[in-house]
Amino acid sequence: MRKLMIPVIVVTIALLLMSMFVIQEGERGLVIRFGRVLDENGISKTYEPGLHFKMPLFDRVKILDARIQTMDGRSDRFVTSEKKDVIIDTYVKWRIADFGRYYLTTGGGNALTAEALLERKVTDVLRSEIGAREIKQIVSGPRNADVLPESLDTEEGATEAAIEALEIDGERDKIMENVLDGTRDSAMSDLGVEVVDFRMKKINLPDEISESIYRRMRAERESVARRHRSQGREKAEVIRAQAELEVATVLAEADKTARVTRGDADAEAAKIYSDAYNKDPEFFGFLRSLKAYEKSFSDKSDILVLDPKSDFFQYMNNAKGATAE
Repeated sequence: MRKLMIPVIVVTIALLLMSMFVIQEGERGLVIRFGRVLDENGISKTYEPGLHFKMPLFDRVKILDARIQTMDGRSDRFVTSEKKDVIIDTYVKWRIADFGRYYLTTGGGNALTAEALLERKVTDVLRSEIGAREIKQIVSGPRNADVLPESLDTEEGATEAAIEALEIDGERDKIMENVLDGTRDSAMSDLGVEVVDFRMKKINLPDEISESIYRRMRAERESVARRHRSQGREKAEVIRAQAELEVATVLAEADKTARVTRGDADAEAAKIYSDAYNKDPEFFGFLRSLKAYEKSFSDKSDILVLDPKSDFFQYMNNAKGATAE
């Protein structure tokens, strides 16, 4: 009897251990019995984190990740309303909401299958949104109408292209919102997953389109540069003309002041000479004669043919300066 108790106890312990399972935090569990998910009142029974029990040998547990997952989608090509191609990188945040439906629709809870189906839904909705808009609407965010009048001044050289770019009411955020709303209901009903967020990471143009856009942008920049250079030359000519006018005005005023000052000085000098002459005419005449003699006989080879009795020699003929009779 005692020999039979030991195997019974071992089998009992083994069955007890096989009937227990633990769900970790951030996970949920489904019990599969004979290939079917256990349910309660038609709803799949989901096991929360903790210790649970199942029927050994007949039941198996499928552990599913209940945390938010990130599906980093591959780059895909879309066509805009202008019939131009754009290459868009996206990502989707999602998590399992209905674990039973997720298990059944993804072939046993295969995350790769779930992401493939979800990516198809997101791509279809995004393709519809991109096809209804132009490139400038796709790449631009919403415009703040109050910023435009204050941030641009056409007199300061703001380009028409820049003004037009700011006047575009971009719909990038609206596109992401519409894709999120358009895939949330279908993902829940078809896959049992909740789409938490959708974002467009990067919007690129194909190489051939990018090159043509770069050429156009380069031509626009060159046009703007030429206009700025032309405006600069025009302003330089205006500044140069104003400077030359100011120089001419200053020189004219200076010449006028110099002439007036010189005239006043000459008048003052003439007055001084006149006063001095009136005080002693004889001395003044004598001084003038000495200067004349000095200039006339400055060189030994100078010869003057004059009448000795002329007034020129009056101070040589007579010490008092009287003219000889």
